[in-house]
Amino acid sequence: MKILLSGASGMIGSAWRETATQQGHEAFCLQRAHPKKPNDVSWNPSTGFEKPELLEGFDAVIHLAGENIASGRWTANRKQLIRDSRVLGTRILSATLAERDVPPKVMICASAVGYYGNQDNQELTESSPRGDSFLAEVCHDWEEACSPLRRKGARVVNLRSGMVLSSQGGALKKMLPLFKAGLGGVIGDGKMYMSWITLEDIVRVINFCLNSDELDGPVNTVAPNPVTNKEFTKTLGKILNRPTWLPTPAFALKLALGEMADELLLSSIRAVPEKLLNSGFAFRHLNLSDGLIASLK
Repeated sequence: MKILLSGASGMIGSAWRETATQQGHEAFCLQRAHPKKPNDVSWNPSTGFEKPELLEGFDAVIHLAGENIASGRWTANRKQLIRDSRVLGTRILSATLAERDVPPKVMICASAVGYYGNQDNQELTESSPRGDSFLAEVCHDWEEACSPLRRKGARVVNLRSGMVLSSQGGALKKMLPLFKAGLGGVIGDGKMYMSWITLEDIVRVINFCLNSDELDGPVNTVAPNPVTNKEFTKTLGKILNRPTWLPTPAFALKLALGEMADELLLSSIRAVPEKLLNSGFAFRHLNLSDGLIASLK
């Protein structure tokens, strides 16, 4: 396939690009800067494309771009940036592709399990209702922003991903220095569920979705066995052979991080990959211990 990729420099985009040639794909990368390579396409997620004609002839698009939600306290301006980088950018990309003479047949667009918000220990499938938090609203509008291309008959898959395990980036990379120093510990009461997936498996999910015509709409991109924060903490400490006795009180996180702490660290999201399992996808890493060991190699 000839595939257009956004977020190519991110953790997931970079990992997918490494597999693209092996899968027989030709990847063209959306870049905010002036294109430096023949397969780069210039765009601005806020204003669009100077040369939209360059988007002709793509079989599929993988859209992963979005502002980092954990890089700073959620001020009003920060929240607007998080929202616009996802919703506005996706709407512009989808609408521009929909205007092509031959639009892509498939769009794989990032989303997140934050769609469900805090739902305690309730098991969440793709048909579960959305939450009422900031991230839940952003995820809902993010997925709806794909509508222009969907109306043109494209198959659109929204990857509702959980925490992506990798020592090269994301939440796990930020945790490792604390845990290796013996300063890792349970957050709050440790009862909140964490939905996770390894970087290797999310790349495999993307390739699976590209070729699986029955997959459409939201897809929970998480391993089948979500764990509580307490279990995650205990498992990571055991693998690193470090103590995990130093808890982090919920009130301290709320004081330090505000709303971001409630949604990213204290929410309980027990998502399961019902659609992927029903479609025959085989996870490489089913349980957390195996997933962490593979991610730390």
